[in-house]
Amino acid sequence: MPELPEVETVRRGLDTALGGAVIEHVLLRRKDLRTPFPKGFAAALEGRTIKNVERRAKYLLFKLDSGTVVIAHLGMSGRFLISFEKPKSFSKHDHLVVRLADGRHLIFNDARRFGLMALVKAGQETQHPLFRHLGPEPFSPEFSPAYLKEKLAKRHGPIKPVLMDQQLVVGVGNIYASEALFTAGIAPTRSAAKAAAGSKALVEAIHKVLKAAIASGGSSLRDFMSVDGEAGYFQHRFQVYGREGKPCRECRTPIRIIRQAGRSTFFCPECQK
Repeated sequence: MPELPEVETVRRGLDTALGGAVIEHVLLRRKDLRTPFPKGFAAALEGRTIKNVERRAKYLLFKLDSGTVVIAHLGMSGRFLISFEKPKSFSKHDHLVVRLADGRHLIFNDARRFGLMALVKAGQETQHPLFRHLGPEPFSPEFSPAYLKEKLAKRHGPIKPVLMDQQLVVGVGNIYASEALFTAGIAPTRSAAKAAAGSKALVEAIHKVLKAAIASGGSSLRDFMSVDGEAGYFQHRFQVYGREGKPCRECRTPIRIIRQAGRSTFFCPECQK
């Protein structure tokens, strides 16, 4: 599933391409994705101008001039594509087609249909059920070493699954949790309470890894592509993720893999303590 860097890459592409665009027509080629399209979805969009595209956690927020916000989640395989001419035909996985006044078409394609669309009034996003439980953004002032230290001190499970808890901080999924823990030199099996002492290094590592991934256009392991159809390439810079048995880039010790909370965790047993 796309993580924060992948969603941010998509957001930037959409914001650049769609800012100021007028929606002329909305075609729903099925009634639902993971959940049904909201009642009146097409009518809420047609004739409106897209002011900008923002992001909250792994959700995209299309801000319209009417005060309506379209919430979109890519799921596992969802992607937005922009066509500069009317498509001659549609893929069976092209579930949403938005015709813009300038002749372009915005298409949402989702083979596995784990994506979703929702509507909310501007200013009420934090009250939406999708957002109520979410913690701070990793680049926000709220996600500080002091905040992380306080939260980790109360948790006694292994640091890796705790770090992936979206109530603690959003957007640090499986890939980037492994990479950040390596960068901070913290073993994924260390208890969160004990890892609290390294909160400053961990916050800095999360920032460093996420910024590098965003600069690389995210990581393309399966289905992810940006709006222009390009794959991300941060996977070529992984320090530990997916490198089981390969030598650590720092000390040459073979990278190990374990299972934590049903997910694969990669780490260097020498560099991470």
